[in-house]
Amino acid sequence: MAFDELMGRGDHPMVVVTTAAGGVRAGCLVGFHAQCGIDPPAYAVWLSKANHTFRVGVLADTFAVHFLAATDRDLAVLFGTTSGDDLDAFEHCDWEEGPDGVPVLARVADRFVGHRTALVDVGVDHVAVVLDPVEVHVGGGALLGFHDVSDLHAGHDTTERQRPQ
Repeated sequence: MAFDELMGRGDHPMVVVTTAAGGVRAGCLVGFHAQCGIDPPAYAVWLSKANHTFRVGVLADTFAVHFLAATDRDLAVLFGTTSGDDLDAFEHCDWEEGPDGVPVLARVADRFVGHRTALVDVGVDHVAVVLDPVEVHVGGGALLGFHDVSDLHAGHDTTERQRPQ
């Protein structure tokens, strides 16, 4: 499809989004994300409805968005090719508890924690989670781009999507 080809030409940074709700941690590799407000600042991440992180995220108020460095491909593989349904990725990386219990990946220097201000479902295979950044850390290194992970296969296929409750 021409649209897929056009979107695939960009090399936007990859992020790992983490959250927690009801004593359950979740995290996934996310390629759909963008700043969506300046004053006040706001950021949106789109979570696949097929994802364990989606199911936890619809119940969560706080999220961490980790901008992976060029040297963080292993984290992209861990959070991008496995599912929290089958594996607790946090048992395989260093993390610490952040605000409201959100898991923060310890070695990722470029990150922010934000409170959810909206959850938007327009009926496609992803939902937008709009965040109000409350804690920001800037590391300044080179970021891991889409083309650096284009060979990865997701832990769930988009056909497994679910509807928000």
